[in-house]
Amino acid sequence: MEDLRVTLCGTELSNPVIPASGTFGFGYEFAELYDINVLGTFSFKGTTKEPRYGNPLPRIAECEAGLINSIGLQNPGVDKVISEELPKLKKCFSKPVMANVSGFSVEDFVETCEKLDREPQVGWLEVNVSCPNVHGGGMIFGTDPKAAAGIVAAVKKAVKKPVIVKLSPNVTDIVSIALACEAAGADGICLINTMLGMRINLKTRKPVIANKMGGFSGPAVFPVALRMVWQVSDAVKVPVVGCGGVSTAEDVIEMMLAGATAVEVGCANLVNPFACPEIIENLPSAMKKYGITRLADIIGGAK
Repeated sequence: MEDLRVTLCGTELSNPVIPASGTFGFGYEFAELYDINVLGTFSFKGTTKEPRYGNPLPRIAECEAGLINSIGLQNPGVDKVISEELPKLKKCFSKPVMANVSGFSVEDFVETCEKLDREPQVGWLEVNVSCPNVHGGGMIFGTDPKAAAGIVAAVKKAVKKPVIVKLSPNVTDIVSIALACEAAGADGICLINTMLGMRINLKTRKPVIANKMGGFSGPAVFPVALRMVWQVSDAVKVPVVGCGGVSTAEDVIEMMLAGATAVEVGCANLVNPFACPEIIENLPSAMKKYGITRLADIIGGAK
């Protein structure tokens, strides 16, 4: 029988499939459709210190092989996430959850992570230094090795749970940033977040998105994500979580062969809310097809 289990920063997952932050809400919405305990875990909606309404409308632009979003980290703020969202989640999800955190200063990141670190439901802190939609925040931290490392070092001093840093692909040298984060104490690296993109309405001759540019995701970015997972997993000793354009069981296997320990699924959840359980259901047959008995054995197997 095929073994789907993997271990991420010391915690065993029943399988490597993780819905990505921003595509799965706080989980309980999807629990109305299926038992979300089939997931390895999931990364909940990006959370900031203060509530955020997000960017102006329209925020979404469709593309042939994906979509562009400029949501702007809309969320109720960390205090309400803890008091309102996590109790709802606890009723339908029995596994540790990944808390995705964003901020606009080192102090923001530290305070938000400190609060979430105290929550029993939180198993990992996914520190997002890579969001391309928010001015003055993630994009600055995520494109500079020293700035990214500074966030990691400050957060690590304040928390006990594993810190996984989510990196931006909108850089020329992803490896140097990953190495800086590892040196600062990161327990894992997640990549990639969305790439910067835009669309123009031919009738109005104006950008479709009010913010002009947004984060491009979907199947079109998969080869870029795969390449960066390969490069970073080759350079760091901490586990890598692969993300970007994943929509099939075969994509998960390919990401793991490139060096990913676990794999996040993003845009596919917005197209098909059953994307993740379908991928998990299809993994054993895909493994059998390619002669894989144990998923953990193939991590980095293409090297």
